[in-house]
Amino acid sequence: MSSQPSNMSFGSLMRRPETGSFLGLAAVFIFFTIFGGENFASLTGSASWLNVAASLGIVALPMGLLMIAGELDLSIGSLIPAGSLTIAIISGHYQASILLGIAAALALGAIVGFINGLIVVRTAVPSFIVTLGTMFAVAGLTLGLTVILTGTTSVAIKAGPEAKWLLGHFISGAFQVIIFWWLAAAIIFGFILHFTHYGNWIFAMGGDKVSARNAGIPTERMTILLFMASGVSATFVGLCQAILYNSAQVSAGQSYIFNAIISVVVGGALLTGGYGSVVGIVLGTLTFSIVNQGIYFTSFDANWASLIIGVLLLLAVLMNNTFRKLALSYVPRVRKAA
Repeated sequence: MSSQPSNMSFGSLMRRPETGSFLGLAAVFIFFTIFGGENFASLTGSASWLNVAASLGIVALPMGLLMIAGELDLSIGSLIPAGSLTIAIISGHYQASILLGIAAALALGAIVGFINGLIVVRTAVPSFIVTLGTMFAVAGLTLGLTVILTGTTSVAIKAGPEAKWLLGHFISGAFQVIIFWWLAAAIIFGFILHFTHYGNWIFAMGGDKVSARNAGIPTERMTILLFMASGVSATFVGLCQAILYNSAQVSAGQSYIFNAIISVVVGGALLTGGYGSVVGIVLGTLTFSIVNQGIYFTSFDANWASLIIGVLLLLAVLMNNTFRKLALSYVPRVRKAA
């Protein structure tokens, strides 16, 4: 009779990237349920952090896959307002079809993502530097063209009922419809990362890109596709915001950069690449959103909000790091053969 690990289920659980993020989410939820009172757990309270999580989560998912592959995309901070203003200018200022505005916004994200990926694979310049440059370039183009075309930095848009229902309305007066788009994105990215060979390629790229290339993995093509996915996701969030709020602003989206990175790291991914999961990214996004919004349901002085948010997020990251080390060092006991 062959030897079998006596507690394989425990070992498998310990090795999951999302184990620590789940416990972190549970901890912050309990914390704000206690200190936030009934309002935090109410429908309105839940909507406040779910709405934030949905918009943030859509950009955090491709950001997470990029980080697992060993890359980073800072240009999303400019692509979100660029997507908003693209649809607002085309379908609001110039009164063109809303479908044309949506297509143009998504195409913009794909083009910028393609440029990001192409520069990274052709020059070997770190993606942090490349996307930092495109972030400023897109921000400058967005501001300059918006003022030239409309004469203002704020553009109004009134979408039709179909577009409003699909992309920008409140369900039961509280929950944004983008929550369902986030769930759909999580399923799609989760399937790609964990159930297809493309996911294996992404993990291999994050582990050792040179070895992955030598093994026949199309690392350049995958890198470009991941950047394009990140760009499209960012402009999608931007156009949804424009449709929801009936306007687009030039100065919006910068906070998404580090919020998305924090969510991915809290979700168990490594900045160095090669480790992470979609479930962990979703849990990390929820954790960040609960901490970010839950503070306003407590009696704590708002002046201390940033400190409390920083401490709680740091604790969540440390918990993740502890579980990661346990997972890497865990050796299951082997039951002796009878």
